[in-house]
Amino acid sequence: MKEKVLLITGASSGIGRATAFMAAKNGYKLALVARRKSKLKEIVDEVGKDNAIAIPADITKLKELDKAVQATVEKFGKIDAVYANAGKGLDKAGMENGDPKEWDQMIDLNVKALLYTAKTTLPHLRETKGHFLITSSVAGKVYLSGSVYGASKWFASGFGHNLAREMKEWGGRCTIICPGMVNTEFFDEPKPDKLKPTDIASAVVFALNAPHHSTVREIEVMPTN
Repeated sequence: MKEKVLLITGASSGIGRATAFMAAKNGYKLALVARRKSKLKEIVDEVGKDNAIAIPADITKLKELDKAVQATVEKFGKIDAVYANAGKGLDKAGMENGDPKEWDQMIDLNVKALLYTAKTTLPHLRETKGHFLITSSVAGKVYLSGSVYGASKWFASGFGHNLAREMKEWGGRCTIICPGMVNTEFFDEPKPDKLKPTDIASAVVFALNAPHHSTVREIEVMPTN
């Protein structure tokens, strides 16, 4: 029970996948949550079945997320940290040209699933005086013309800072991670001159490994160029 247990949503690719491997190297046991079972299994096969569990789930459905949390506790006995990383963007940007169906899907994941993740895991984090981390974005700190995606990340950042104040009442910590542009599947075209998923994973692990008496409340990571 000495090893810490980290649950990651959106763990099958990009930032979530990179964080899984880096956290494993830092001694964390992993609960990997995403829809693509085969991608999760690849991570488990590499880090070992004793160190990770693959939990295919659609976290926009509260019942599926609740089952994922229970599976984590059954496997490892506790949850020390949660990285609410899952999120998506939009194909059609702007307000007039935006697609309301896309908005629904994005809000379900970027907003409602974030709330569900906190709701289902906080009772377990309270027991361990644990840590809740959120992938927001620099888009949630600046004003972008007609950006509904940016607005969803403003929500993520605001929620994270509010949650931090709730969690500190019982000794918990909350960190908001705000990346700039990262070269992941999020974009249709590769962005080789931008941040790498491992850059964000490093920020996550840095916050996780801070002494418990200190909270890294927010980290903004930007491409140097």
